[in-house]
Amino acid sequence: MSGGLVGLLDDVAAMAKLAAASVDDVGAAAGRASAKAAGVVVDDTAVTPRYVHGFTADRELPMIKRIAVGSLRNKLLIILPVVLVLSEFLPWLLAPILMIGGIYLCFEGAEKIYEKVTGHHDTGGDTPAATHGADQERVMVKSAIRTDFILSAEIMVISLNEVADEALVSRAVILVVVAIGITLLVYGVVGLIVKMDDVGLHLSERRSAAAQKVGLLLVRGMPKLLAVLSTVGVVAMLWVGGHILLGGSDELGWHGPYALVHAAETAVADAVPVLGGVLAWLVNTLASAVIGLAVGALVVAIMHLVPRRARAAKP
Repeated sequence: MSGGLVGLLDDVAAMAKLAAASVDDVGAAAGRASAKAAGVVVDDTAVTPRYVHGFTADRELPMIKRIAVGSLRNKLLIILPVVLVLSEFLPWLLAPILMIGGIYLCFEGAEKIYEKVTGHHDTGGDTPAATHGADQERVMVKSAIRTDFILSAEIMVISLNEVADEALVSRAVILVVVAIGITLLVYGVVGLIVKMDDVGLHLSERRSAAAQKVGLLLVRGMPKLLAVLSTVGVVAMLWVGGHILLGGSDELGWHGPYALVHAAETAVADAVPVLGGVLAWLVNTLASAVIGLAVGALVVAIMHLVPRRARAAKP
């Protein structure tokens, strides 16, 4: 009897070790996959604050929560099943679908620049709730979730490519971990960014002179930081969108643009060995942003200028 109990305990211990090893493997794979998508994660963090910029302080965190929930829903209920099915049966479709999303990001980034330059803004555009009423919050949340969908899709596809050799179930589990972890990271950081002015206000009311100085610095600096992040967010849309198109065109057989950019990266890296990696990244980023701006400007012209001229031509 005791021997049977000892054997059972040994089996339980062995199963526990196997489960722990599996958890460690999933965690390691998820960390590896997330690291590959780090650039897009940074862009996602930069893009989001612009959607809550200009709203009252009491609405910022509720909006971020709604965007985060929408982002997680996008990843787990739409993107994850689609990329798993496509990777299993139609892997060649992933690049074209992702490129369609990249074109949308290029359009949205270029449209923001067009609105800034011309002063033309749609009523559902990028303006505070006070300008257009309470419904603007709903519009901005939907717009943020829509943009996040494209960024999330690239994050998930990049992560999927990193664990493509794993079994289907393992891939699914790893991507679920990546989706939850990245969403918590991005929107946790965004929440901290947009509430730092409130933290500064709290510190400025303390008795400590040092705390007051830090508080005033945060109160005065955060609006400027949010404005900078808003600009960075627009540039990030162009860069990520252009990068998707650059990589996707190479996968689909049009190697010229990617080869040209890669050659420029290599030349810069060889010319400046100390900062070669950073400068090569900057070359790729600049080239992707230029491509994104060119494609986005073309779509903006089609979506805005052509219909306007058609209306003006009518008697």
